[in-house]
Formats: sequence, structure tokens, C-alpha cells
Amino acid sequence: MLISKIKKLTADYFSETIKYREHIHANPELSFEEFETSKYIQAQLNNWNIPYQIMGTTGVVVLLTGTQATSDKVIALRADIDALPIQEISDKAYQSTVNGVMHACGHDVHTASLLTTIKILNECKNDFAGSIKFIFQPAEEKLPGGASILIKEGVLENPKPLRIIGQHVMPLIESGKVGFRKGKYMASTDELFFTVKGKGGHGAMPHLNIDPVLISAQIIIALQQVVSRVADPKTPSVLSIGKVIANGATNVIPNEVKMEGTFRTLDEKWRAEAKIKIQEIAQGIAKSMGGSCDIEIKNGYPYLINDEETTDITRLAAEEYLGKENVVDLDIWMAAEDFAYYSQIIPACFYRLGTRNEAKGITASVHTPNFDIDEHALSIGPGLMAYAAIKHLSA
Repeated sequence: MLISKIKKLTADYFSETIKYREHIHANPELSFEEFETSKYIQAQLNNWNIPYQIMGTTGVVVLLTGTQATSDKVIALRADIDALPIQEISDKAYQSTVNGVMHACGHDVHTASLLTTIKILNECKNDFAGSIKFIFQPAEEKLPGGASILIKEGVLENPKPLRIIGQHVMPLIESGKVGFRKGKYMASTDELFFTVKGKGGHGAMPHLNIDPVLISAQIIIALQQVVSRVADPKTPSVLSIGKVIANGATNVIPNEVKMEGTFRTLDEKWRAEAKIKIQEIAQGIAKSMGGSCDIEIKNGYPYLINDEETTDITRLAAEEYLGKENVVDLDIWMAAEDFAYYSQIIPACFYRLGTRNEAKGITASVHTPNFDIDEHALSIGPGLMAYAAIKHLSA
């Protein structure tokens, strides 16, 4: 039986999968700088005599074709390989050796898992017809996103995949389980940069100044109207200002204030309208108070949508592989992912691999300095991806 075969191979390679993950975790590299990570991936493929292509400078793409019968079907599997600018807090032997950089979002897990998936499927060539494209993608964490770059370089062409599947860790889900959601799943993301200008001076003489701190405070409060009073209540939206720099003093009103924030939603039409509204509110308030506001909006990733049929097939594969009791439903997630670029072009499924283990104290969220996973998840991830890929090729 195919599931039994894949589970045995996954178990046989489990210690190697852990080795891949811990090596990558200990040697993290930031977005667009994944040179050694890319070489490490290439080294494993060379050891297995599996050819590959380099894309996006550090991206690695593999095409594996089954021998069961002739088929032009192609399924793509994707893992991201970059780390984050976070100082790790850990006493583990595999903790980051790079100051200020760590794998705080599980990309080490994704990469290690996909390496083992390749090894499994390479031994299962006689069990499927068609081809599987494996994408080790750089720079998920930084605009413009490695996915957009690889797409421009043709990663979804020659041959063109029918569907693409992505797997991502989820510390809110218990290790041993996976989660799915059909339809809109993750938010678009745009970065907001404000420079609020006024006229600085002594804090004891506010009547002689145009206070950009006060103007900024009014802008921050007023911008919440974009979500609470302008957006359709049925459309999830988030507007957050996370950074405010005034650089005055207890008795000094500065000339300007810098602010940075993010806007996220799940509707592209509203996304465009909201950015116009953000500018109108900020500039209007600044002008009414005697100042001005320069705004730069950096367009980020689109929203991520999970194709219904692709998600149904992948979920069924998970239920067959793990049992229905280990497959859970996901809610909308307002974080962003550059996998969304793929989902806007071809049918996609982005699902979650549970990594939580409260008994072991493994509960920290992604993007935090003490993030870690229950490595038991790596006894599930590679085999599930392998089985799901074959399931799609036979659908």
C-alpha cells in the first residue's frame, strides 16, 4: 500500500530530516542572502544524483518525473528558505550561530521537510505518472518577495504546474495534526510610511509652534476609521501603526514625526480604495492643523486564496494519511505570505503543519526569539507532502 510505503520511508529518513533542519536552523541567512543555505540544498541533491536549476540567485528548483506511465501532469511543492532578523533566545544545541538572525518562522522546517519529500518521491517513481516540481524559494520575508521574482523568471512555466501546494508550521496546532481552509485565507499586506511635518520649538510656547506630535496622534486615531467606518464590516481589515519617532525632548517640540505601519485586508478592490483613503485622512488632518504629511505606501503581497478543488484533494490526502481526527479547520489569518503570488496565478493550497507541544514547553509564536518546534512534526510533514503530490497527479 502506498501510504505504508511512504510512512516507512519517512520514518527511515527521520533522523536525516532532523539533521537537515538543525543544520539550517543553526546557520540562518536573511532574505536574498541565502547563499550557504542554497549550497546546502544543492549538496544534498548532488549526493542523490538529482539534477536541479538555480533561480532567483539562491532559489533551487527540482523536477522529478514518475515512471508509472506517460503523463503531462505537473504538481508543484514549495518551501521557503530565508530567516528573520531576530536574536534567538535558546539553549538548544542547534541554536542560531549567527548574531541577530534566526529561523523564527519555521522555514528551516519547510526546507528540511521538502528535501526529504524529494528523497521519498525519488524512491517512489514507479508509483506515479507525471512530474513534481519542487521549489526552494528565497526571500519570503522581505518585499518584493522571492515568489514574485521566481514567477518572473518562469518558475511556473516549462513545465507549467496544474496546482501548487505549500506547507507552513503552525504553533497554535498540536504536533501530529494539520490544518486547512478553503477560499480566502491570508491577508494582503502594504507598508505605510508617514512623515508628519510641522514647526518645532520650545514646549513651553506651543502657540508659536505647529506641533507634529499632536498632528501625528490625531492621524493615528483618525486612521482607525478606515477599518471601523469605511470598510465593509464583512471584509476583514487591519490597520496598525507600529513605529512612531518624534525625537523631541521633555521641553522640545520637534519639526517632524516619522511613523510606520501596515494595512492588511482580503479584498483587492477595497485594498486599493483604502490606500487612497489613508492618504486623504492623513494629509487632510495635517493640513487642517497647519502642517503637512508626506506618505509612501509600499505595495506588498496580495491576499492568499486556497483553491477549493486543490484544497479538497490535499485535505483528503491528509485525512487518509493521518486520519480525520488529525485534520482540523483553520480560521482566516491576517498575517501575509508571498505564497499568495502563486495562488493568484494557479490553483493553490497552503496548509498548516502543527508544531505545538505544551508538555515540552513548545508554545512560542512565530517571529519571536524563543520560537521552536516539536520535531515530531518532521515525522509527518515530508510523507504527507509526498502522498499529497501523488494524490494530485492521480486526480
